[in-house]
Amino acid sequence: MNAPRPLPIAFIDDDQDLREANEQTLLLAGFRPVLFESALEALEVLDESFEGVVVTDLRMPEIDGMELFRRLRARDADLPVILITGHGDIATAVEAMREGAYDFLAKPFASDRLIQSVRRAAEKRRLVMENRRLRLAAEAAQTASPLMGEAPVMQRLRETLKAIADADVDVLVIGETGAGKELVADQLHRLGRRRDGHFVALNCGALPDTVLESELFGHESGAFTGALKKRVGLIEHSNGGTLFLDEIESMSLGAQTRLLRVLEQREVTPLGSNKARPVDLRVVAAAKSDLGDPQHRLTFREDLFHRLNVVTLRIPPLRERRGDVPLLFTFFLGQACRRFQREMPALSDAIHRHLATHEWPGNVRELMHFAERVALGLADLDAPPPPTREDATLPERLELYEAELIRNALTQHKGDVRATLQALGIPRKTFYDKLQRYGINRASFEVPGSADIPTTLK
Repeated sequence: MNAPRPLPIAFIDDDQDLREANEQTLLLAGFRPVLFESALEALEVLDESFEGVVVTDLRMPEIDGMELFRRLRARDADLPVILITGHGDIATAVEAMREGAYDFLAKPFASDRLIQSVRRAAEKRRLVMENRRLRLAAEAAQTASPLMGEAPVMQRLRETLKAIADADVDVLVIGETGAGKELVADQLHRLGRRRDGHFVALNCGALPDTVLESELFGHESGAFTGALKKRVGLIEHSNGGTLFLDEIESMSLGAQTRLLRVLEQREVTPLGSNKARPVDLRVVAAAKSDLGDPQHRLTFREDLFHRLNVVTLRIPPLRERRGDVPLLFTFFLGQACRRFQREMPALSDAIHRHLATHEWPGNVRELMHFAERVALGLADLDAPPPPTREDATLPERLELYEAELIRNALTQHKGDVRATLQALGIPRKTFYDKLQRYGINRASFEVPGSADIPTTLK
């Protein structure tokens, strides 16, 4: 497996000695410095596709660093720009920070100070670019197929659905709860010639046996106690379309016997009737367990299994295709934001870690509900900081120490924001930026009566 390419850092300064010195500093820190002698040279290269960080001197001929920053910001407001200033330029740098510059370094600055600032800016840029890529991928996947995913197993599944869409074969779908079995059945219906007919779905495990048979096969008036009028069953209602039977493994043996006759003869006889009615439909059955394993079909008719097993589609659980999780999450998040009329939120480190490490036992359904909570701002992720490492660099140790100080202050003041800000001596915006950077959930330190609530509501 190839190692990831080092992140590019654009370094702009008309002083050759300073460029070369900082080139070595950035190389040793694991970055890929891209040097420019002037702002004009940099503007020819840097745009919204640049994946790294910009470091520029303020005082340069023709176009100074402040003008360069403003032009870059017009191209991409999320591109981090770090300004290098002399003592006389600090007021200008502060003005640039108000306009959105990421940081400024006062000359002379230590190499550790440069690397610390660049690393933080690079992490911010990485999240921005990853979010953009995911949005684009989600949009492309949405137009191509609702069964998203770049995992080979998902690509094969989409290809198989297209291949069998117009074939007159019944299909068995195997997959865990929440994996998307009904979505597969619906897509198969939409792709085939039966798309203009009804798509009828029934969960066989949700109804008692007597009600299930009446729902499936229909009944005549007076067929049993309570049958006051004739009812057309779902099988007959699916004529010309698709019938999706979820949790078919829970169907009673009696209903299985009647269903087998429907599949073999393509006709249905309602309860209380002696007259069979022809039907033209495709049946897509779904099961949570693999019915191909005799241990899993102890109460399931073997002949019905083989009748359904003309084509079997297996939907992998989400844990087997982790690479698709960010794409699916971004798609669901976009859907949720549109439904709730919310702005698309930025994804924090804590959310990215959760997406990468969670097992997702509820599969796609669980991921969709998590995306809805994120859209509503209700994702409660109190991500712990990375463990202290003996080989951590000085900037990394400082970050760990800073995160620990914030947690201690929140613990001491029981999550109260005003008291914590006073103890730490930092502005409110800086405080919330650091909470997001370190994945700290302030609410988890809170006790009743200590929340950051406007005075008029207390």
